[in-house]
Amino acid sequence: MHRLTLAALAVSTALASPSLAQTPVANPPGGPTTASRPRPTPLPVAVDPKVARLRDKALADDTAYELVEALTTEIGPRPTGGSARQAAARDWAVTRLKALGFKNVRIEPYTLPNVWERGAETGEVVGAYAQPLRLTALGNSGATPAAGITAPVVYFPSLNDLLLAPEGSLRGKIAFVSNSMQPTQDGSSYGSAGAARFVGPNVAARKGAAAIVIRSIGTDHGRGPHAGGTNFDAGVAPIPAAALSVADAENLERLVKRGRPVSLKLVLTPRFVGARRSGNVIAEVPGTDKDAGIVLIGGHLDSWELGTGAIDDGAGLGITTAAAKLVMDAGRPRRTIRMVWFGDEEIGGLGGDAYAKAHAGERHATASESDFGADRVWRVETNFAEAARPIGDRLAVALAPLGIVRGTGTAGDGTDIAPVVRTGVAGIDLNQSGLRYFDYHHTPEDTLDRIDPEQLRQNVAAWTTMLAIVADAPEEIGPVPPRP
Repeated sequence: MHRLTLAALAVSTALASPSLAQTPVANPPGGPTTASRPRPTPLPVAVDPKVARLRDKALADDTAYELVEALTTEIGPRPTGGSARQAAARDWAVTRLKALGFKNVRIEPYTLPNVWERGAETGEVVGAYAQPLRLTALGNSGATPAAGITAPVVYFPSLNDLLLAPEGSLRGKIAFVSNSMQPTQDGSSYGSAGAARFVGPNVAARKGAAAIVIRSIGTDHGRGPHAGGTNFDAGVAPIPAAALSVADAENLERLVKRGRPVSLKLVLTPRFVGARRSGNVIAEVPGTDKDAGIVLIGGHLDSWELGTGAIDDGAGLGITTAAAKLVMDAGRPRRTIRMVWFGDEEIGGLGGDAYAKAHAGERHATASESDFGADRVWRVETNFAEAARPIGDRLAVALAPLGIVRGTGTAGDGTDIAPVVRTGVAGIDLNQSGLRYFDYHHTPEDTLDRIDPEQLRQNVAAWTTMLAIVADAPEEIGPVPPRP
């Protein structure tokens, strides 16, 4: 665990001698190479030593773990879509956040237009290869008859293969898409592999399929299926759609490759139950300068039903709450820190949309969310206007002792903050490692034991550092070009 003080780091950066930069060497016969060109010496960056003390204090703080432990133990799963357990979680959150000392704690209600509710879900291979399958219906899936459907399988190694299938060729059949997701530190493989879930059912429906099963969008090889939502275009009747556990999908693929016809029986009975009330939980650390803008942070309170929502996204709630409390306890910041426990992220970010509409008239300085599990932060990225760029420099220097590198991407990631970021609010991303995340994402394995307390504390230290710098920054944090 690094205990390098921020003051020492700033001094070492300020005193960097030319020998620490790449020294020019004689050009080779063919001209200068990239390796031989001189590199500029970094400009010195001074950061308040109080930030370093807060950062180091956070490395020994267990508030985040205590919150996640209590939430997952006392409330458990918080099904998305205005469920009773999500409502209980909101009330629980208000009590807890008030006890921690936050101000202006309240629930801001909103209405969900047409809620999808899970029903029975079973699957099996029938015929010569008869055996059960472990699966879960995808959010917004259509339903089979109560007795289920039985139909032959048409195998597609990838979504692209499904896209290439002729129109009408799947009539009366069950499409099976089995693309494989590989782990990546930045989680980028979720975007490419996830398309099989995001749009695959809609594609299959357009081609006439009676139903679709996909290999779960995950990097594990277990028998726990990965839940998640899908969407159908207007005018396309939803078909039954389910995710097979990765192990079952691999087995089904082997069966298909044996060359004999394979048929499945599916029973999926979800339903749409109409409008329901839901809400976001909001708490604040009031600032001294109401005109300096709000520092928006948070995560989402809802979860899929299979696990207890520990890494998705109890951890994010614990991390941001613990960091805000550490900053609050150290003294009143310049900018108000507003923490939002968003509702209904899993069904399309409806909590984030509701927040943006309710607070459209307020000035937000920055927006950040934690919604990628509990493993260590490895990269920071920002999206500041020119006048605020020194804040990013201070962040990079202060976070370096935590093993965090500075990225070059455009910050502002996150379903819940996206509606606010799109208005031109600066984003700050503290990117966590995704190497383990999709082993457990949306599965029965999303439980407390998947959280590494030491890595969780590193997250809290990173967020505490960010909040301590940004909330007190003297610079004007102005708008940035709105994102599409």
